[in-house]
Amino acid sequence: MALCNEIIGSSFIERSSTRIHLQQKQNLFLGRSGFVPLRNRRVVRLKKVAKFPVAALSTDLVKVSSSSVPVEKPVKFKVRAVVTVRNKINEDLTELLVKRFDAIADNFGNSVGLELLSTDIDPKTRAPKKTNEAVLKGWSTKSNVKAERVDYIAEFVVDSSFGLPGAITVTNRHQQEFFLETITIEGFPNGAVHFPCNSWVQARKDLPGKRIFFSNKSYLPGDTPSGLKYFREKELRNLRGDGKGYRNLSDRIYDYDIYNDLGNPDLGNDFARPNLGGSEKYPYPRRCRTGRGPMDSDNTAEVRVEKPLPMYVPRDERFEECKQYTFATKRLKGVLHILIPSLMSSLSSENEDFNELSDVESLYTEGLLIKLGFEDDFLKNLPLPKMFSQAQKSSQGILKYDMPKILTKDKFAWLRDDEFAREAIAGVNPSSIERLKVFPPVSKLDPEIYGPLDSALKEEHILSQLNGMTALDENKLFMIDYHDIYLPFVERINALDGRKSYATRVIFFLTQNGTLKPVAIELSLPPAGPSYQSKRVVTPPQDATSNWIWMLAKAHFSANDAGAHQLAHHWLRTHACMEPFILAAHRQLSAMHPIYKLLDPHMRYTLEINALARQSLISVDGVVESCFTVGRCCMELSSSVYKSAWRFDMDALPADLVRRGMAVPDSTQPHGLKLLIEDYPYAADGLLIWSAIENWVRKYVNHYYTDSSMVSDDKELQGWYSETINVGHADLKDASWWPKLNTNGDLIYILTTFIWNVSAFHAALNFGQYPYGGFVPNRPPLMRRLIPEESDPEYANLIADPQKFFLHSLPSVLQASKYMAVVDTLSTHSPDEEYLGERQQQSTWSDEPEIVEAFYEFSAEIGRIEKVIDGRNRDTNLKNRCGAGVLPYELLAPSSDSGVTCRGVPNSVST
Repeated sequence: MALCNEIIGSSFIERSSTRIHLQQKQNLFLGRSGFVPLRNRRVVRLKKVAKFPVAALSTDLVKVSSSSVPVEKPVKFKVRAVVTVRNKINEDLTELLVKRFDAIADNFGNSVGLELLSTDIDPKTRAPKKTNEAVLKGWSTKSNVKAERVDYIAEFVVDSSFGLPGAITVTNRHQQEFFLETITIEGFPNGAVHFPCNSWVQARKDLPGKRIFFSNKSYLPGDTPSGLKYFREKELRNLRGDGKGYRNLSDRIYDYDIYNDLGNPDLGNDFARPNLGGSEKYPYPRRCRTGRGPMDSDNTAEVRVEKPLPMYVPRDERFEECKQYTFATKRLKGVLHILIPSLMSSLSSENEDFNELSDVESLYTEGLLIKLGFEDDFLKNLPLPKMFSQAQKSSQGILKYDMPKILTKDKFAWLRDDEFAREAIAGVNPSSIERLKVFPPVSKLDPEIYGPLDSALKEEHILSQLNGMTALDENKLFMIDYHDIYLPFVERINALDGRKSYATRVIFFLTQNGTLKPVAIELSLPPAGPSYQSKRVVTPPQDATSNWIWMLAKAHFSANDAGAHQLAHHWLRTHACMEPFILAAHRQLSAMHPIYKLLDPHMRYTLEINALARQSLISVDGVVESCFTVGRCCMELSSSVYKSAWRFDMDALPADLVRRGMAVPDSTQPHGLKLLIEDYPYAADGLLIWSAIENWVRKYVNHYYTDSSMVSDDKELQGWYSETINVGHADLKDASWWPKLNTNGDLIYILTTFIWNVSAFHAALNFGQYPYGGFVPNRPPLMRRLIPEESDPEYANLIADPQKFFLHSLPSVLQASKYMAVVDTLSTHSPDEEYLGERQQQSTWSDEPEIVEAFYEFSAEIGRIEKVIDGRNRDTNLKNRCGAGVLPYELLAPSSDSGVTCRGVPNSVST
């Protein structure tokens, strides 16, 4: 028997058991909140193959067996599968009844069946070796177990010629899906074999056929064992689908479509919106295809699905139960779409606007209903979901907002110019600022359409603010320029009811203490005639009247900034432009592919959150149209930015900083860059995280691709990147700036850029939305009045009651409340959040200790970065993140508790 084992390769190499003490590694694969204390960490034991020569020994053994020793017959033995199923915590009555029925039916053959597939081909059948089907034991007896996870057992009989198991099929004969977390096969001579599954297994009646799961062993396409090649290709074909038909919620098909589901022309022309993608006028990335039919009035537009009905995304992309519950229970802020029609019907003209700053503050101390003058029992008369039954006992509690962080250290900070400037480099939108390279700034728009390109800014506007310098001395002037983004839409925006906007620019001066101060704001309107003054420059105030005009100018700029942040940076760059990379990864990269395993945690929940955005955020009459200045032009603006400004090669943080003139290459500096604003918190912290990601990706790529030719020869990898560009970004596929994918260095750059975008960059743009924007005067999402000139009739109102004029220029109470509710939800970390440096799946690389060690180093580096960030926030020399009333910059601090924390870097775009 021992000789037989030598021949079949199960023990011809004596394995040395190497104990690797990874005392800080438990939290690398399991979700954590911060690092696990040393006393709670455990030792992970990994097997390492002996590296001494063995070829001669095995050759001699083969010769003996063929000449002098009779070949033993294969020996049959039992192996066991431990199958971990995750239970639903909250089940409705229907689910409970079906679950009970499945438990009964399981005893009569309607069970869950498994088959093991070998990595080898059967020489007789020339098909992959497989076992007979085994069924899960104990389903009926464990159906009432309330634990989050339940283990089931299945037993297989295999013989010694079976080889190594490389895949397993699962057949669900029940009536209901179940979530399969892991399968571990025990009993093979080489040790346990792990199958990370993490997938919903549909009932056979809903999705005919067998599900297939592969072991955690990584294979490049050319290295795929012969017994798995067919199944590798078949699984990818299943995930791609055929591009036809309606997608059911139980499907697992990843496909592309244009954004043709944002409008609802069946309700009338006012509800029609242009299709984005597939045209020269409105280019856009592709989104996940749903297969819904066309509108009656426009066969190019897809029928909408309105809340509360779910939008299709592949089944495994939907929020898990914990995430769903977090979204569903964000008090009234999460269900304002139900209440607002009732509230609006009861409003009188007296409570539509904020009249005093105390009215805004009352939203945090009293609640929305009290502010609107309703009685405490108003909410009890509304048909709210059952989950609010306890909250209904106090209507005020549901409608009371948490105090935004901007008010927690200094409630008057938002009034200061230094805070206005600080938020340009340490706020929720730190990626728009650029060094001023030409003064006055010059527009790139067509002068035949938009008038003279020259700016109204002159040196005399700013010289008094520059401490004796000229305009472009010593790289001290910086700018955020929304002139070209907004001007094409201003006329249409200003024609909307209750919307008024300029195309804005703001100029900042870098002071000697490293802080910025605003020195001029330019406000532009489309020219309405040869004598019309379409450009206006507002400078810091000299008296009471100019102080209020300056405040209004800052508010108009902030409203532009809020729209650009949402539509040009947050939504476009981290959500929409990353979706094609995710769709292509599922369609082209096998679950066995090492690059898929690297990307997997960075794709979690993104398709679902993007679908929800199409349903209620960026759609007709959605939150963005309702609450932002740009209104119904919002997605046209986003499309124009995609066409003129988005470049994937510039999404890499170092390239982005250099492009914006915020850094210059310098090989003597850390990260090879010198920041022109040394205390630029987003850039300084971001470069630490960028470098950590890049180093981790470099070690990972070089482990699997020992030669650059392997990159160019990898058909799945090349298919992923090619499909991302040519299908997912088809409207920009011919752009010359797309990075090539020919070498290890190319792959490292592409992967690092993607991971940076969906983790740290998204975190920097997302989780500060409520902390900074929850106090609407600090960051109004829209403005409703232009700034009057002295000759305008409204100028008298400004002079008579400037505070009231200012507050009435801001969003109304309901607009503000709806906006606050949404950004509160989007700024929230759910309890199941997985942060950078963490992996939920413990067995992802358990057979590859080199990768486990590299990931440990990456996680440890993320922990070190967090300590560096904490130290910077205590450094009084860094005045953009430390000082009296100054908020620390924590948006790139990697870890976080659940809730609205203004910190934490999740692995993926999950909100």
